Amino acid sequence: MTTWELPGGYGRVKPDIVTYGSGVRGSGMKEGCRSLSGTSVASPVVAGAVTLLASTVQNRDLVNPASMKQALIASARRLPGVNMFEQGHGKLDLIRAYQILNSYKPQASLSPSYIDLTESPYMWPYCSQPIYYGGMPTIVNVTILNGMGVTGRILDKPIWQPYLPQNGDHIDVAMSYSPVLWPWAGYLAVSISVAKKAASWEGIAQGHVMITVASPAENNSVAGGEMTSTVKLPIKVKIVPTPPRSKRVLWDQYHNLRYPPGYFPRDNLRMKNDPLDWNGDHIHTNFRDMYQHLRSMGYFVEVLGAPITCFDASQYGTLMMVDSEEEYFPEEITKLRRDIDNGLSLIVFSDWYNTSVMRKVKFYDENTRQWWMPDTGGANVPALNDLISVWGMAFSDGLYEGDFTLADHDMYYASGCSIARFPEDGIVIAKNLKDQGLEVLKQETAVVEGVPILGLYQTPSDGGGRIALYGDSNCLDDSHRQKDCFWLLDALLQYTSYSMTPPSLSHSHSRVPPPTGTDKPLPQRLEGNHLYRYSKVLEAHLGDPKPRPLPACPHLSWAKPQPLNETAPSNLWKHQKLLSVDLDKVALPNVRAYRPQVRPLSPGESGAWDIPGGIMPGRYNQEVGQTIPVFAFLGAMVVLSFFVVQLTKAKSKPKRRKPRIKRPTYLQQQTTTTTSGKNPTV
Repeated sequence: MTTWELPGGYGRVKPDIVTYGSGVRGSGMKEGCRSLSGTSVASPVVAGAVTLLASTVQNRDLVNPASMKQALIASARRLPGVNMFEQGHGKLDLIRAYQILNSYKPQASLSPSYIDLTESPYMWPYCSQPIYYGGMPTIVNVTILNGMGVTGRILDKPIWQPYLPQNGDHIDVAMSYSPVLWPWAGYLAVSISVAKKAASWEGIAQGHVMITVASPAENNSVAGGEMTSTVKLPIKVKIVPTPPRSKRVLWDQYHNLRYPPGYFPRDNLRMKNDPLDWNGDHIHTNFRDMYQHLRSMGYFVEVLGAPITCFDASQYGTLMMVDSEEEYFPEEITKLRRDIDNGLSLIVFSDWYNTSVMRKVKFYDENTRQWWMPDTGGANVPALNDLISVWGMAFSDGLYEGDFTLADHDMYYASGCSIARFPEDGIVIAKNLKDQGLEVLKQETAVVEGVPILGLYQTPSDGGGRIALYGDSNCLDDSHRQKDCFWLLDALLQYTSYSMTPPSLSHSHSRVPPPTGTDKPLPQRLEGNHLYRYSKVLEAHLGDPKPRPLPACPHLSWAKPQPLNETAPSNLWKHQKLLSVDLDKVALPNVRAYRPQVRPLSPGESGAWDIPGGIMPGRYNQEVGQTIPVFAFLGAMVVLSFFVVQLTKAKSKPKRRKPRIKRPTYLQQQTTTTTSGKNPTV
């Protein structure tokens, strides 16, 4: 998914389509052939398809970037078992795209063309969790394609029409959209929430959003004439009663920064070939396995895409902060302290932060011809320390790695930090680990005994929440995870959500007295860093960067429903026929009888990609292939009918007796002689 747009929803549906891009043979730079894979191969395949389509369309005036994209995505064939953020609309189908584009009429369309939060696995991650009253609104970003012209606008406002027989009045919908569609496209952001009257209701709710797009008519005799196109966006969701507070986990996405704006280094320093932390640190990208594990354990996980000041802490049992690189507003620190005093619990998975190591892992970028210095470490430990310092907690600038066993589970600590300070009545677990910082800086190896890596603490206030700290997030991260620690996360959630201290931790032989941290200074921010360039919290200042003013919390304006007393469609997905395009009546272009020879598949190469018929032997388009048995059957029936008719005619005619012909006398004599004599020898 487009991590650039996180945390604002889940990003647009990208890619738009997929096509052949694995083990593609091509000419080598010097001689012979070479095999290439990846987007760099798939892109020219699509470019070639677009060229073929543009050269065969009869009405060239209809071809523009929007109509071409509409034809490509409307004709794509969906792949089974793959979600829409991995395949888009499906696999390129050149023949169907030609059929659609050759009968195209200028119009607007939507991508995706419908929202079905119950459809699995295509609508993952939306389909992975039902919605409920009081939860964070589900945001779906829809692209509006305008094939009528380079510019356009939305007439009036989008209309929300719930289906009353399908309980559409149980959901609320808010929409924001681009007032001007330029060039050729715009956006429609749809936020879906559950109405208060459905707080204890369970079932399916449906409705649709209707928008009308207007675009200036280029060849209209009337001055100021416009072309209009109305499209519907069907919506279908599953609603469940609001789960208890202990089952609700809030993931802090707002304080995770994402590549590519700045240099945010990898969390595991052993992975030297992958220097950048480019996954966005989202529960649906590189923390997907962890998210699916939590769902399988019965937890409901929501994403916080706004400051900590913008959520109702009384609704959630635990707030999770994993690998946070962002700074914190002073108001956020104050509110979090108040929320934890009132029963909210906090789990923090940190990472390394060492200014000497940060200077060591700088690199020279050939594109910008500049040295890139990290703007933070694996996590922003100084900012985390500001957040948790009120409870006497802090992380150190130590950098450790190593294998160990905890509660009969094999663990691997990958470039994590240690706990420098912790309350004296808390539980602290320590392990013997390698000093990776010393190895990076001086190429020396040393083992440090009793490194505090895990801490559990019950706040003293009446009804207060609990805090759990762990110095490494790589065991939750799909990117470079060697051994997962999902069992540890389960144990920490049992502690934070249900106040059940795991005996395997409280009575562990690795338990040590909490560190006071008075002997070593806490880590400081790297002098001269440029974090303010990419931060949502900091802004440039004459001296050190200062916090920006706290932004206002997102406010949604719910659309006024216009209910429909009619039945909603049961299956929202089907090949989108753009207006009146009938694919069965479109003649295909002539294809030369010559068919090129096809190379055999390389070892390990998949042959699952089907190429439209008439281009490669032995393969045919799925739609065309499905019609061949039909035509064969009809042809056989015609032939059979012909023979039946002929046989019926033959039986209905009266038989005529054939006249007997007298045989010549000499033949009768020869026959008599042969019969009476001996048989001739053969």
